[in-house]
Amino acid sequence: MALWREAQSRPAVGRPGRERGGVAMADHQEATVTLPSDPVSVSAARRHVAKTLAGWGMPDDSEFADTIRLIVSELATNAVQHTFGQSPTFTVDLRLERDEELYLGVTDSHPRWPQKLPAAVRQDNGRGMVIIRMLAKERGGRLQVTPTAEGGKTVWIALPWVVTVQN
Repeated sequence: MALWREAQSRPAVGRPGRERGGVAMADHQEATVTLPSDPVSVSAARRHVAKTLAGWGMPDDSEFADTIRLIVSELATNAVQHTFGQSPTFTVDLRLERDEELYLGVTDSHPRWPQKLPAAVRQDNGRGMVIIRMLAKERGGRLQVTPTAEGGKTVWIALPWVVTVQN
């Protein structure tokens, strides 16, 4: 995958006195990966998110980690399948704000936004956004779509961070 570009987790400015495992913690942490719009990239996106969350203290075997992996899988799949070859890459962004809220965004350069299908439509696909919205709501989160300066969009999920911070 020649287009693989990864920015490792990077802490931002820290608050004095906040520690986890003897390490000073930042007000927010970020991690980004850009992948080719190819079906094999979906699993790479999922692995990146799982590794990042584990580094931020989330147990890999938690229900919350399972939910986030499912959400990133759905968002990455949408970025690959529904951009019709017009977005050569997609980017997965993670941001943890003050150990309180997790933001997960998937950006592609295709201008078409996700469409909400009528409940009566019967087909094998097209339910990813419904699943994502439901999972976010179950976890006390929200879904949002924002435009990018380049004409694409980012589908964001914001979820309360439920990992106990150990001081």
